[in-house]
Amino acid sequence: MLLSVGAAGSAAVITVTGIHPIDVVKTRLQVAGKDAVGGRDYKSLGAFGSVKVIAKEEGVSAFWKGINAAWMREASYTSLRLGLYSPIKSAMGVTNDSHFLLKFVAGSSAGALGSLVGNPFDVLKTRLMSMEGTASITAASKDLFQSEGAKGFYRGLQANIMRAMVLNGTKMAVFDTAKQRVTESGLVPAGLATSFVSAFTAGFFMAITVTPFDMIRTRLMNQPPGAKIYTGFVDCGVKIVRANGPMGLYSGFFPIWARFAPTTTLQLVIFEQIKPIFGLDH
Repeated sequence: MLLSVGAAGSAAVITVTGIHPIDVVKTRLQVAGKDAVGGRDYKSLGAFGSVKVIAKEEGVSAFWKGINAAWMREASYTSLRLGLYSPIKSAMGVTNDSHFLLKFVAGSSAGALGSLVGNPFDVLKTRLMSMEGTASITAASKDLFQSEGAKGFYRGLQANIMRAMVLNGTKMAVFDTAKQRVTESGLVPAGLATSFVSAFTAGFFMAITVTPFDMIRTRLMNQPPGAKIYTGFVDCGVKIVRANGPMGLYSGFFPIWARFAPTTTLQLVIFEQIKPIFGLDH
């Protein structure tokens, strides 16, 4: 189990370093109104417009805001949700031939456990990516603790757990199922190519199922200290729909898809390739 978690964490940290700029743009698009950086409506600018503005006004380094928190998040959250999937499957008696739903439950369980551990780093990462100027993770942690106490690090926990369960359940179940189908078809060479096709497929379906949860989670985590804009997961979702319609829950969908496709592909492909280094079977 520890070797599996270690391999997953290594793959996740490597991947997030290159993908982080997309996450920054996605977060800017999701944070609206007075909570937005400089009060700017990034949603109206769109993804490409936001990239231009961020680069011009804050510099290229702004695309890596919160990278330290992102590394810590991946080393905790992703290492557990990815690394615990196989052990949980084994404990449940789930095999490659088992029903998709059982694989989804195994992936969801691993995702929930990972989110419990990684939530503080998720909160810090979201706050750092949404801030003007530069701020260290230490300063952000101190400010958050002084203003909200320890509970501030678990802001949006309910939404984060639900997101993690849907995300990891979809990711691992689709990846497992797609990998089996691709292997059986014989249309794609075994090994790296099979892992790539399966992971890319998983990333597409993840974007569809996770975007609403990601939207709500971002709003809750970025809510100013002491603010009562949203009282919880359901209240946040209802207010977003009332203000922007059902499609408001899909703000930032294309950046999320643009992030999930390469992130999922790289994470799973790298994970599959480094398993032997940790003495694990493919």
